[in-house]
Amino acid sequence: MPTSAASILPCLPVALGELDIFLFGQGKHWDLYRVLGAHGHNGPDGVGYRFAVWAPNAQAISVVCDQNDWTPGRHALYPVAASGIWAGFIPGFEKGWLYKFAVKQKHGETVLKADPFALCTEMRPGIAARAWDLDGYVWQDEAWMAMRREKGLPLNDAISIYEVHPGSWRWKSEEYGSFYSYRDLAETLVPYVHDLGFTHIEFMPLAEHPLDESWGYQTGHYFAPTSRFGSPEDLRYLIDVCHQNGIGVILDWVPAHFPKDAWGLGRFDGTGLFEHEDPRQGEHPDWGTYVFNYDRHEVKNFLLANALYWFKEFHVDGLRIDAVASMLYLDYSREEGQWIPNKYGGKENIGAIELLRELNGVVHEHFPGASMIAEESTSWPGVSRPVYTGGLGFTFKWNMGWMNDTLDYFAKDPIYRAYHQNQLTFSMLYAFHENFILPLSHDEVTHGKGSLISKMPGDQWQQMANLRLFLAYMWAHPGKKLIFMGCEFGQWKEWNSREQLDWVLTEFPSHQGVAELLRALNRVHKEHPSMHAKDNDWTGFEWVDLSDYAASVITFLRKSPDGAPILWVFNFTPIVRENYTVGCRIPGYWREIANTDAALFGGTNAGNGGGVMAQPAAYGGWPHYLSLTLPPLAAVALTPEG
Repeated sequence: MPTSAASILPCLPVALGELDIFLFGQGKHWDLYRVLGAHGHNGPDGVGYRFAVWAPNAQAISVVCDQNDWTPGRHALYPVAASGIWAGFIPGFEKGWLYKFAVKQKHGETVLKADPFALCTEMRPGIAARAWDLDGYVWQDEAWMAMRREKGLPLNDAISIYEVHPGSWRWKSEEYGSFYSYRDLAETLVPYVHDLGFTHIEFMPLAEHPLDESWGYQTGHYFAPTSRFGSPEDLRYLIDVCHQNGIGVILDWVPAHFPKDAWGLGRFDGTGLFEHEDPRQGEHPDWGTYVFNYDRHEVKNFLLANALYWFKEFHVDGLRIDAVASMLYLDYSREEGQWIPNKYGGKENIGAIELLRELNGVVHEHFPGASMIAEESTSWPGVSRPVYTGGLGFTFKWNMGWMNDTLDYFAKDPIYRAYHQNQLTFSMLYAFHENFILPLSHDEVTHGKGSLISKMPGDQWQQMANLRLFLAYMWAHPGKKLIFMGCEFGQWKEWNSREQLDWVLTEFPSHQGVAELLRALNRVHKEHPSMHAKDNDWTGFEWVDLSDYAASVITFLRKSPDGAPILWVFNFTPIVRENYTVGCRIPGYWREIANTDAALFGGTNAGNGGGVMAQPAAYGGWPHYLSLTLPPLAAVALTPEG
């Protein structure tokens, strides 16, 4: 590799399209990442790379790299009219070379900055961009992409999501940093998830981030997949293999804030460019980060183009937007005097609302069948309702209320559960106000919260039984499903991003039983339309009995016009209940299709011998009834034959 400035020619002026500049100024250039940043270019002076960066208040900008000894000024870029963009072409610049921008800022200080549109970067802790291209991968997932387009929004699909932190799922050795690569994950993670029956993998943020402990939520390079696990082509290969195996891919995406690193987006040209100047608008007190200036067209375009980039260039099937509540409210986590009201005097962030609505509209227009998912923890109305009805336009919203109530209920000793049954039933009052995903994410199994199984009361057998009962209740409840890695086999330790999962536990029968249960639940979920086709509609759910507080038993039906109803019966106590009477509408034989107490799952094998006959006598307003055996701390599901 050349090491002196003499080995590459001087930087030359280069033209940018007038339409490109116009659309960028309007905030509507959906392929902006192909204009700004570094891109291979074949000009009159030979082959090299064209560079372009937006910094309207800079006094000068140059490209610095190994080939010019990282010396500012030797390869200076040129201002492009009055657009605020600086651009230039360096003949001889090659793919793979590292570079940064030397920005002489508004007040005269020169700072080395990373390219906001870098497509690839060096391995952390380095932060330099690596000259790359977008067109070096041949996709093999045409059937999947066509199916997604034709099907449209997946509101009625059986969706169960396996959330993954790739840096701690599994390692090549016991040494930290021996991560599985994207291609390793294609060979191991994909068949693992397929075997368990999950429909999607959700990756915690894969955009480049120098700090491992941020888990990716302190994004440094929005357009560069992290080099920890390989190249951009390697990530494409992983997603391609997922699709070829019938598994969708969701990425966590962080448009709510960005870190204050001196080399990053913050104060890029010496002013609040990507962020507000005023810290009451431009800084997040909880995370010590900057907040994007959503009112600025060019900043909106940066975020909109970035979202579209992951769909277009990496074929992702959905984005899960992190910390949406912090975007919607100007006073989020702020005291009086720490925030500025909007122009109407309210606390709503109008710029962020407009961004989210435009984002969801553009994604759904350009990528039919793709999902936009909001992690939104407040009661903001219409998060997953269409923009034309006044909603934000997301496909799905995380149901944080269900998660908090359910975990709190399960943490109680069964002797006290009779007094808190409303924590299980309350969610049905609002279950269809949004298109919900029921999340059991990484946030619930770290930072001192303990693992999922450690939240359960009782001795080890009861904890395992409670875990199986929890998973069955989650899969039976209306809404799509999401669990974090390790929960599928009952990891005892809370998640630590610097440790791999305790895979040794999968050698023990009780932990194998939890995984077997999830296979069974995913199978029931997919095979029976009543379990998913009406997730977002009252007609897909019916209470049978929610009032048996004394026994801590609830019963309900999942229904669909396209399939037989599924009766779910939950016993939240460690007592076996013989001859428990449950009303039903349909006569004949009811087959038991799920029992979390089955020996295969690690239970006692109490149950109903495969099914029961409905008795021809009225009970509690129902024309027939079933006499059931309810296993301890267990759920059973039955469906009428024929």
